[in-house]
Amino acid sequence: MTGSVSIDAVLVGKAVPFRGAEKSAIQKTALLGQVQVGPLGLFGDEQADPRFHGGPDKAIQHFAFEHYALWRQSAPDHPKLNVPGAFGENISTLGLTETNVCIGDRYQLGTAIVEVSQPRQPCWKQGHIMNWPTLPKLMVREAKSGWYYRVIEPGSVAAGDRCTLRERPHPEWTVARVFSLVMHRKGTADLAALSALVAFDVLFSDWREMAAERMRA
Repeated sequence: MTGSVSIDAVLVGKAVPFRGAEKSAIQKTALLGQVQVGPLGLFGDEQADPRFHGGPDKAIQHFAFEHYALWRQSAPDHPKLNVPGAFGENISTLGLTETNVCIGDRYQLGTAIVEVSQPRQPCWKQGHIMNWPTLPKLMVREAKSGWYYRVIEPGSVAAGDRCTLRERPHPEWTVARVFSLVMHRKGTADLAALSALVAFDVLFSDWREMAAERMRA
């Protein structure tokens, strides 16, 4: 069980023109100093399309900086792969990945308490901002997508603070396992696991619904 890691970057973004008149806040900027954490995430962070982004169950996005090395193997000269923020993340660390973080984990993030609510589902915007159309498919294939937190107790967080595991009630449900069961078609064979996901109320409802769809496939 991973105990505590340093928070290397805290990032927020504004909704700005992205493709024509369409807006997105996927471009994040690292901040210095304390950032307030409320029920909907970091103060100053925006979401352009609340139908698919933001809300209490997608309040804060965490992405493992160690994954950047994998993407640099495919795009060694990409200018966005040198510092955190290329994947629209709010929190960047080394030491936490989808394989050692579980749904329902509660972490102390600075002075706030947050809970892992779901894996992140890659979308076309990630490929668009990176000028790399196949990147979302690669993220799915590699099961390296990041995850979201819901905020249990508001507080504040800054780069250099600690991200410390406080509770792990569901060690069997790593983010990687949930992601692979739902997003990788081979997961449809494990009907018992998918059925358990459908009933797993800590997991955000959209993922439970996708698990149900996999069972019907």
